[in-house]
Amino acid sequence: MPLVGVLALQGDFREHGRTLTRLGAEVREVRLPTDLAGLDAIVIPGGESTTIGKLAVRFELLEPLRRLIEGGLPTYGTCAGLIFLSVALTEGDQPLLGVLDVVVQRNAFGRQNESFEASLDIEGLGAPFHGVFIRAPWVSKVGSAVEVLATVDEHPVMVRQHNILGTSFHPELTGDDRIHQMLIDSIPAE
Repeated sequence: MPLVGVLALQGDFREHGRTLTRLGAEVREVRLPTDLAGLDAIVIPGGESTTIGKLAVRFELLEPLRRLIEGGLPTYGTCAGLIFLSVALTEGDQPLLGVLDVVVQRNAFGRQNESFEASLDIEGLGAPFHGVFIRAPWVSKVGSAVEVLATVDEHPVMVRQHNILGTSFHPELTGDDRIHQMLIDSIPAE
């Protein structure tokens, strides 16, 4: 049974935990550096990216998380998690992990009342995926090692770079566990 951490500083970490539990993973909520020990993978949830970044700095998680992800820990970030993983933003300044070679535009699809749902064709996933976009970002620029797995209106909304997956949307709110399964499937066999 894989041990998957869910960064639990702010945001919808409980929904990710329920999804991972359905898939047979053991889930650990991560709030302190000691919670990172022994993880097989980690999820960085949606929420408010500025708050997540500031709390990660306050609880001294930024550097240990960065080292683990750079060392190959399978990682999945949704919405604010995608922002937090990125190397840069199109505007504003906030703490970032800088491990995913993308530039992200926050709230790119609009404000809360412009949230939407869309059917997505995701490379390698088969049947379309129902994406839930809430104050969602999009990827404005991708580095050479980044694969774009899905787009909306030609804007990347799902990317992969080696051990890191990122989505602008919230699979944890849909009941479709296929993207979380991709994370679990990326855990190296022992």
